Amino acid sequence: MNTMKVFFGRIEGCNCCKLGNWKLGCNKMEGNRSDLMEWLGVDLSIKILMFLEDPSDLVRVSAVSSSWRQFVITNGMCKQLCLKMFPEMSTEACAIEIGNMIEPVEVRPDEFIEWACLKRDHKVYAFLAQGLTSFLRKDCISEALSASSTDNDPEESIQNTLQPGDRNGQRASYWSSGGARDPAVPETLTYKLMAKLCVITEIHIQPFQAYFQFGFPIYSAKAVRFLMGHSTVGMEAESDRDESSDAPKSSHEKFVWTYVSPEFTMAQENCLQKFKLPEPVLCIGGILQVQLLGRVQKQEMDGLYFICVSHVEVVGRPLSSVFDIEILDRSGKCTLSHNAEQHLCSDQQVPQGESSLSHV
Repeated sequence: MNTMKVFFGRIEGCNCCKLGNWKLGCNKMEGNRSDLMEWLGVDLSIKILMFLEDPSDLVRVSAVSSSWRQFVITNGMCKQLCLKMFPEMSTEACAIEIGNMIEPVEVRPDEFIEWACLKRDHKVYAFLAQGLTSFLRKDCISEALSASSTDNDPEESIQNTLQPGDRNGQRASYWSSGGARDPAVPETLTYKLMAKLCVITEIHIQPFQAYFQFGFPIYSAKAVRFLMGHSTVGMEAESDRDESSDAPKSSHEKFVWTYVSPEFTMAQENCLQKFKLPEPVLCIGGILQVQLLGRVQKQEMDGLYFICVSHVEVVGRPLSSVFDIEILDRSGKCTLSHNAEQHLCSDQQVPQGESSLSHV
């Protein structure tokens, strides 16, 4: 099976990563002095191409001529477009150098190994950029993982937040925190997304209104914040960690957060409240945590503060199954796998008139 893999993170000593060794001068069209990119120069040409937002346009640029294609591939324009769209791809490593050190690359006699690697990486990032800009959906949550506390489990568990509405048949459907005398005590709800690579734009939360209590109180939080990242499960244990300890892991030990949103104020209203992120965020690892900050409503019968949520939904775009990602360590270095064979099959099913990058 033909599988493409690249590293997010610096690969020391990899000759394939030295993009600077390739120069535009060797890509000029012989005898043609009117070539636009040759006339503009490398730096200005890159600046112009970086204004493109649709990856399909970048692929069309590479189809203008052999010299333009070499320029796009040599300068890693598809990679740069991905980083421009989603800086999260580089936040966990000091620099991103692209190279395939896992599987051999088929090289024709007239090609250098570096050029073959660059062409392959151009394909991977072109497909990735296309996947990151596709349609959005509202059902990006795969499953509910855990809540920091639950008042009556399982009747008031986090699982109830996956279904819209505040009732399941004749019974109330919601998650309830444990009670607290201090209204500043926070709570967290942790979810697994549908894919390890998801573009998230909004999170929607509906506080629960206790229609069965006097005064119909609404148990909302004062504010909310969102964390995205990956699980530490499967990673090698850190040297300073005691493997013989049976103590339960804290949230900090179970997950590595690569994105933290600003705080959003919650309203004490019985409605689906929509929190739009400042920019679309690429969640690398597929874990989302909702932090509920501060309590508003005190329960009359016991004088304790609670937070209750009836529904949570995530608006975003999970990447297709042709991509997979493996987190290698806590630094965020990871391996991205692109199954070209499976992608080819899916491209054959693209409806007429829709965009496809099958000819990159």
